[in-house]
Amino acid sequence: MLQGIVGRRVLLDDGHWHDTPLAFADGLIAGCDGPAPVGALDCGDYLVLPGIVDLHGDAFERQILPRPEAAFPLPLALADTDRQLVANGITTAFHGITWSWEGGLRGRDNAIGIRNALARLKPRLAADHRIHLRWETYNLDAVDEIADWLATGHIDLLAFNDHLDMVQARLGDDGKLRKYAERAGMPLAGFRALVTRVAARGDEVPAAIARLAGHARAAGVAMASHDDDTRAERAAFQALGCTISEFPRTAEATAAARELGSPTVFGAPNVVRGGSHCGAPAAREMVAAGLCDILASDYYYPAPLAAACQLAADGVVGWAGAWKLVAANPARAAGLTDRGELAVGQRADLIVLDASDPATPRVVATVAGGRLVHLAEDLPRVTA
Repeated sequence: MLQGIVGRRVLLDDGHWHDTPLAFADGLIAGCDGPAPVGALDCGDYLVLPGIVDLHGDAFERQILPRPEAAFPLPLALADTDRQLVANGITTAFHGITWSWEGGLRGRDNAIGIRNALARLKPRLAADHRIHLRWETYNLDAVDEIADWLATGHIDLLAFNDHLDMVQARLGDDGKLRKYAERAGMPLAGFRALVTRVAARGDEVPAAIARLAGHARAAGVAMASHDDDTRAERAAFQALGCTISEFPRTAEATAAARELGSPTVFGAPNVVRGGSHCGAPAAREMVAAGLCDILASDYYYPAPLAAACQLAADGVVGWAGAWKLVAANPARAAGLTDRGELAVGQRADLIVLDASDPATPRVVATVAGGRLVHLAEDLPRVTA
């Protein structure tokens, strides 16, 4: 275990930079002043920041299925994902595992496989891997099993997704529908028939949502509604105890979330790329207007780091505000009070960052739970 770090630009929980050591003990920050521990990593003028808490990331799917007919073993794919996470400053990752009526990559077997693989790999993983279960609300056959997962502590965040309308809109376009069929491992005609059968059970969906929300409340699991469109939709989920608005698609839904006190999540790629690829509000504008609380990697692990650096460099928000979007705010929204800030008693999760070029920030070192899990260059150690 690492004994600590010392740096001239350490962002403490008061939102200011400090020239100070951080001492570690039992995976926690044990001190923020006093002499630097012997063996501590000397970070010099690099920035020292809390480790990123990624509330929604599904880029691991690319490691599992890089091509439609080229699946790789889950342990291999997830081990590679772990390396990508810490190299991009992510020390806590909520994996957006979709459990859908579609089957295939987003079906039951894959959800169970990922859960089991993460449990087996846990002693060897660098980041803290958690399950953000994205339940497709028309997947009614999975309700009992998901309720059991909630009761037995296998879900860290439950999201209510409904992409059926998006798929239905493509039913008449073989080219656009084919990507869904390939991901599900089904012929096009069979997938089209599946969509029709699933849609026919729409009357059962509201009760299923209410039931699983009740199980999540009982288990103390945070909940998110995905792709809110209207004020009424956000209010209905809020009434169920589903407090997080994840990727609201309209200004109306975003404003409603703010009025209700619901933390809003936008995609960090939205910031980096200069806008949404699917017509959602521009995340940079939402941050500037105070309407974005959290930035998540979504489909690209380097994005939270890059987005926060760009927002700070461009003066949209200061470093402290930018970093809250990717560390303290997502941690608190998920109910985690032990990380996201550099303070005594918090987990020793932090990154050492070269931000000299904000367009391509470089993680020099990553510390997770007091362990040095990523090091891109030799840094000196305190000897006395």
